[in-house]
Amino acid sequence: MLRFAPSPTGDMHVSDLRVALFNYIISKQKNEDFIVRIENNENNIEGKDKEFLDLLSLFEIKYSQVIYQSENVRFHTAMALQLMHEKKAFSCFCSDNWLEKKHQEAKIANKPYKYDDACRNLPDELVLDNTNPFRIRLKKPDKATTLDSFIIMNQDKTPTNDFACAVDDMLSDISFIVRNEELTSNTTKQIHIRNSLSYDKQIKYIHLANISNTSNITSVKGLLEEGFLPEAISNYLISMGNKPPQEIFNIEDSIKWLDLEKISSSPTLFDINTLKHINREHLKNLENKELSRYVGFADEEIGKLAKVYLKEVSTTKELKSKIELIFSDKNIPEEFRESSKIIIEIIKNAPYFNEYDDFKSYIMQKSEFEEKMLSKELRYLLTGASDGPDISEIYKYLKNYIGEVIK
Repeated sequence: MLRFAPSPTGDMHVSDLRVALFNYIISKQKNEDFIVRIENNENNIEGKDKEFLDLLSLFEIKYSQVIYQSENVRFHTAMALQLMHEKKAFSCFCSDNWLEKKHQEAKIANKPYKYDDACRNLPDELVLDNTNPFRIRLKKPDKATTLDSFIIMNQDKTPTNDFACAVDDMLSDISFIVRNEELTSNTTKQIHIRNSLSYDKQIKYIHLANISNTSNITSVKGLLEEGFLPEAISNYLISMGNKPPQEIFNIEDSIKWLDLEKISSSPTLFDINTLKHINREHLKNLENKELSRYVGFADEEIGKLAKVYLKEVSTTKELKSKIELIFSDKNIPEEFRESSKIIIEIIKNAPYFNEYDDFKSYIMQKSEFEEKMLSKELRYLLTGASDGPDISEIYKYLKNYIGEVIK
């Protein structure tokens, strides 16, 4: 069993999606179930859990079950009591002010803070008679380790994230976890928790190198809003730190060849320009009619027109702006306004022309305008821009829309 366990405290980050993708792919390779577990956090934003699930579906990450961590609270409590009963955990009566004082002392001494086990060996009578609020701490391992006796249950008797996560992974029989490198210390704690609970199944971990992001866009939703396709985003995130057999692929392709043992352990740069290139290639591979839907149509010819513009743009947002400009009222430069009125009237009364050269020749003949000047005006009238792809190429796919384009 594999899982993706987000805390929806904000928008899904690209690194979160990358983790979800890799866990899902490994589940497919191992022919095991993949579940989603929504972790509880006081900073969780209402409705973000559904947004996360919707994004997973959009990216075709199929899960067999959704579990909310809060559903397992009775198990968290029971296992904390078991650890207390077995003398593997203890009550900690240290106040918030005292702990903060110790944190500050460590900071001033330029040392990492470690709990000093002040409450670890309190006599039973002092514990039983003490009415002060307390936390539950798991005793640190006897052998040399970086761990201290860390908290597993808070004063309000809610589990800490590490304790809940470790117990939940036991309950779900998780076998393999892909997570971000920044959670390595959490992994160490969670292994100690399960060892203390005498859980003998070994869970395999792979920690992904951090993603450094120089782009202003760090959320998955932000990338989608900018016009990047889900399949292109997946393609790029899976290829980061990898050497895929081909540049452009989908999730199903990656299931056949992905080997996380070979993934780079160095931090990876999220390069928006590389993503744009990959997105453009995915757009090129779309069926023409399907591509046209991204720009507000359901027409084969508009899809072909959009692909002409892929020579200069790379997202559906950019494509849509180009196509919308074609069908909107044109802002003609002052120098061309009077002559444009003449050309518009000629076009409105012109017969249908299959070829652009015939179309242009007819207008030249009727208007007696020079070809150089006419070509500039026709570009404005047909596209709303002063430059762009070859106008004859554009006309090829707009000829059936001339009445809607020329207003």
